[in-house]
Amino acid sequence: MAADIPYTLFIFLTMKRTHIITLVILLSLTILTAICAGFNQLLFLILALSAIKLLLVAFQFMELKKAHNFWKVFLTLILVIIILIIITVKIL
Repeated sequence: MAADIPYTLFIFLTMKRTHIITLVILLSLTILTAICAGFNQLLFLILALSAIKLLLVAFQFMELKKAHNFWKVFLTLILVIIILIIITVKIL
């Protein structure tokens, strides 16, 4: 376990600036989502924050920004459909 800490620190220090900024944004959005989770009326906000986090991970860390446009549009449409289904089920 102790040998893993310097390696993890090394990986963090060698990350690109854009990855670090994305990581900070993801952590901030996660904390904001946790704060909003206590309120039932904020379902749409929680879903929107989760969608933003998914898109940040997909485009930044999974290199989807270099993928074919079909996959970018497909991921976004599937995400919107899933959110609409969840909101519709919640309303009914």
